[in-house]
Order: sequence, then structure tokens, then C-alpha cells
Amino acid sequence: MTPRAAGPMTLAQLSSGRRAVVAGLDGGRRLLARMVSLGFVPGVEVVMVQNPGRGALIVQIREARVALGRGEAHRILIAPARLPA
Repeated sequence: MTPRAAGPMTLAQLSSGRRAVVAGLDGGRRLLARMVSLGFVPGVEVVMVQNPGRGALIVQIREARVALGRGEAHRILIAPARLPA
């Protein structure tokens, strides 16, 4: 992740190969239901597989790879992943 001056980071800002933890979701009922059904819930670790900077991106979440539109990815708030102990 790259440092940001203010506000939370979104999944759309995560670079390919980097890890993060879902911190929250910002959206309406339908979007929240879709994201939760895909496994995007607070506390879950994600790995950005492919983020070309525009268009769709691919994320590893649990045992699945999920393609998301950039608009959806902007609604998923993330925090830095914890380093293994």
C-alpha cells in the first residue's frame, strides 16, 4: 500500500501482490449483500492478485479469486495486514 494523507484506503488502491485486511464496507444494501456473499467482511485478509490501475481487478479472498469492478473495490475499506507472529 502507498501512504495516504487522510481517510481510509480502499481495495482499489491496493497494489498487485500486496495484502490487506477488510476494515469495512461503504455502500447500499444490495452492494453490502453482494460483498458479504463473496466473503468481504471485516477482519478477513485479502491479497491483490491483479490491479492494472483501471478497469476490473482480481483479489484472492480465503480460497477463491474474485473479479471486482473498480467501483465495487472503491467501496471496500482496507487496513494494513498484520505481520505473522
